[in-house]
Amino acid sequence: MPAAPLLQVENLTKSFGGIRAVDRCTLSVGVQEVVGLIGPNGAGKSTLFSLIMGLYAPEAGRIVLRGQGIDGLPPYEVVRRGIAKTFKVPREFQAMTVLENVLVCAVARYGETLGLSLLGSERVWKEEDRLRGRASEILDLVTLGHLSDELARNLSGGQKKLLELARALMVNPQLLLLDEPVAGVNPVLSAKLLSVIQELRSTGKTFFLIEHDMDVVFRNCDRVIVMHQGRVIAEGTPQEIRGNDAVRESYLGG
Repeated sequence: MPAAPLLQVENLTKSFGGIRAVDRCTLSVGVQEVVGLIGPNGAGKSTLFSLIMGLYAPEAGRIVLRGQGIDGLPPYEVVRRGIAKTFKVPREFQAMTVLENVLVCAVARYGETLGLSLLGSERVWKEEDRLRGRASEILDLVTLGHLSDELARNLSGGQKKLLELARALMVNPQLLLLDEPVAGVNPVLSAKLLSVIQELRSTGKTFFLIEHDMDVVFRNCDRVIVMHQGRVIAEGTPQEIRGNDAVRESYLGG
């Protein structure tokens, strides 16, 4: 029996005014897959990600994670269920250090109430040490460890994309939604980010990414899903998508 998908989207629909941004969209993402989502501007890709994260409420359809419905949940609860998202334009706290940017995303067990924090109990300090250690490990993974004390505003565009990934990893998600992870990133940092994705996949992480660079998609994704006018029009391996007539007409340019 094939393994059940990690994420299932069933007949998802969302309109803005008279425009149907996502139109009865159905797709799935399997455990430990790297799945690319492509399509022309306005195809509904970013809206779909926002629906999955609970940033928008769907008008119809279901979003299922590990067999449980998550549509209608607020974003913080979606994160708790195991999904994290990065943004096309990084949203770092510019006046905070790189390490502080990662720590602010931590989900702590202790010290979250005023009473415990004021008491300064030993378990609070141990938890803080644990989170700092984890944040440092993540920064080393994305090659930003040497910049942990640097203000986030001073990072390059590519380094900010790596910081976005580090912040998402701090909540220990099963599924990461990446919105154009290498857009505007120089080739060296782009290659590093993509190698980190493959390394994390080998540890059990799953990736669903929007990307306009077809070379990146075809070289790094197990499957590719194509959206057009809010609907899925094709899906398959990179080789199958390259040879799909409908995809060439709507997106790849003939």
